[in-house]
Amino acid sequence: MNTKPEGIYALFDVSGRVILVTGGANGLGRMIAEAFVRGGANVYITSRKAEEAEQAAQEMAPHGSCTGLAADVSEPAGIRALASEIAEREDRLDVLVNNAGRSWGAPLQDYPDTGWDPVMALNLQAPFTLVRDLLPLLKAAAQPDSPARVINVGSVAGRAVEPINAYAYSASKAGLAHMGRVMAADLAHDGINVNTLVPGYFPTKMTGHIRADEQASAALLARIPLGRFGSEEDAAGLCLMLASRAGAYLTGTEIVMDGGLSGCR
Repeated sequence: MNTKPEGIYALFDVSGRVILVTGGANGLGRMIAEAFVRGGANVYITSRKAEEAEQAAQEMAPHGSCTGLAADVSEPAGIRALASEIAEREDRLDVLVNNAGRSWGAPLQDYPDTGWDPVMALNLQAPFTLVRDLLPLLKAAAQPDSPARVINVGSVAGRAVEPINAYAYSASKAGLAHMGRVMAADLAHDGINVNTLVPGYFPTKMTGHIRADEQASAALLARIPLGRFGSEEDAAGLCLMLASRAGAYLTGTEIVMDGGLSGCR
């Protein structure tokens, strides 16, 4: 029996695609990875901790193909090792999701110099280096009617002023969006689309301290026009679109999913 989507549903089909999601064992990355797994893609996820990557992959395996890899993408050597491992396993990479990231928060007068380098290395330099080192596999996946895709996961904090005292994080995410536009222009002739996903507040570890504080959570939700945190389906829907035929004509864009937080003010 043919179970592949037909008609308009085929626009969002990612079955058979080879997809790498960095930081895909937890949080927003896990939401994105699971959507691709359930969609029939051959998904690789990474985490710095091997046990986390393996456990997440095992939990998603009943829904499709998922492989967990230990990789520290905050270091060039870790990225080189990851790119080599993917190349040993696959002859192409259809979709790269640059999701792994970190933050550092402190008031301006207390913000340390040491809060910059690790954040910028993982949030900004790592996506560049991953694209560079995985470029042969991305080019191998590109077809005239089906570009390879790079999806950079930004943040509303890189687009709007959010009261989070995370200077390096906000700057890195703003830089990531612009770097994505530069890459999109550079790689268009190679059949590689580059877009930036700009999420607002989702129920992840990064927002755990807000959600644990009833007063702080209520204050945040009062600022979000749609009045709620983002959901797994919100993240899944946009990533499926960006990775499928439905998103083939999009490149150099920023797609915001923040419940109206930045767009309605």
